[in-house]
Amino acid sequence: MSHREILEALSGLLLAMFVAMLSSTVVSNALPRIVTDLHGSQSGYTWVVVATLLTMTASTPIWGKLADQFNKKVLVQSALVIYVIGSLIAATAPSMGVLIGARAFQGLGVGGLTALVQVVIASMVPPRERGRYSGYIGAVFAVATVSGPLIGGVLVDVPGLGWRSCFYVGIPIAALAFVVLQKKLHLPVVKREVNIDYLGAGLIVGGVSTLLIWVSLAGNDFGWGSATSYGLVALGLVLLVAAVYVELKVAVEPVIPVQMFRDRTTALATVASVLVGVAMFGATVYLSQYFQIARGMTPTHAGLMSIAMVGGLLVSSIVSGRVITRTGLWKRFLVGGMALVVVGLFLLSTIDEKTSLVVVGAFMAILGVGLGSTMQNLVLAVQNNAAQSEMGTASAVVTFFRSMGGSIGVSALGALLSAQVSDKVTAGLTAIGVPTSGAQSHEIPDLSALPAPVRAVFEHAFGTATGELFLVAAPFALAALVAVLFIREVPLRTTLEVEAEAREPEVVAA
Repeated sequence: MSHREILEALSGLLLAMFVAMLSSTVVSNALPRIVTDLHGSQSGYTWVVVATLLTMTASTPIWGKLADQFNKKVLVQSALVIYVIGSLIAATAPSMGVLIGARAFQGLGVGGLTALVQVVIASMVPPRERGRYSGYIGAVFAVATVSGPLIGGVLVDVPGLGWRSCFYVGIPIAALAFVVLQKKLHLPVVKREVNIDYLGAGLIVGGVSTLLIWVSLAGNDFGWGSATSYGLVALGLVLLVAAVYVELKVAVEPVIPVQMFRDRTTALATVASVLVGVAMFGATVYLSQYFQIARGMTPTHAGLMSIAMVGGLLVSSIVSGRVITRTGLWKRFLVGGMALVVVGLFLLSTIDEKTSLVVVGAFMAILGVGLGSTMQNLVLAVQNNAAQSEMGTASAVVTFFRSMGGSIGVSALGALLSAQVSDKVTAGLTAIGVPTSGAQSHEIPDLSALPAPVRAVFEHAFGTATGELFLVAAPFALAALVAVLFIREVPLRTTLEVEAEAREPEVVAA
């Protein structure tokens, strides 16, 4: 394909990617208002995010397998349709339960878009040139991350619209992406025999989901040492053991192919993806809550604060992509990016409700620069070592583990935030002579309706607890940095197929 043909097709793919990113970012600043209106709790706040991440995680490798067998354009369009249906249900949700279910369904479409965009680009562009286009993906990711919170915040604050309009806003963009892809994306359908491992995917996500439910609800809905707690842990472990057995002994084509991890780059990039997912999703998803509750901002102002982090992500993703395309070398960006992620998280661990917003913004910018140099390049490193016939599976495995890490991070750190806030609120209210209960201390308050002394207690609780979240997330990023350091750099090949390099002596000589 010529550069122009690639850009025309890429425009539809980028619109689809924008929709996928917008699905999470547009509701981030609306979540405090949503949870208040639907009478939810901190665990409900967490599960509105986790539900999408889990179904996205479960479906990502299945979409990747389907991409090796069926028309990729039809698959992307199908994912867009699923996203739209989920959005419509979420927009009309009467309760937290329905909203969480709708977000879970929406995640099926988001998983398809996230996996398939990478697969389609890998089918059009050799790895050496892919850095440039990965930069475009990073830029779209940044734009969606900046505009999403801003759009969501404005919609929540505008009278007559409210948070439900946040779920409608992506539908016209999804429709436009559908039409552009229909007209501009033309790929040959190269079929191979595949066996989709539905059982393995279901067991893996079922086991992880059970453990995440236990982590997020224990200590509030039931005791840590209760029969319910023991039952959930036992069920989760049994499901994961069964998943390992199925992947190793039963599945013809396992959802997580063990042989892929014999490649050192794939194994280490996968480990790094899990850890980056824990650190990135787990820590950053609660920033909007910090700005609105600890700092008393409106959803719109909280959205504006995200520009600091996403600006850094935008610049670093574009610059790193272009330099990688020119030089063919990528490891330096992975190492440098992960180092900045570690530094950014440790710096953000020092914030509380009184930290200067300029300082908070600077720390977020450092984290953003690191993430922009890391996320897309982990996928690129794995794709460079994968055969074209396995490109869908290889791309999906990295995304699968990053999403799984994100689910674990959001749920575990959300439970930690809930526990920390509850303890601090209880202590603070007791100190000023206000009686409290466990249920009250777990609720997300409407600050405008609280007396000033009580509001100050909640602001302090959320401010200091958010800083502690970043401190807990930082070691995961540090472990990811160690994994990245041991990745062996393989120069990016200039052909689509691995074996083609051996047939091009001049490339080998170069």
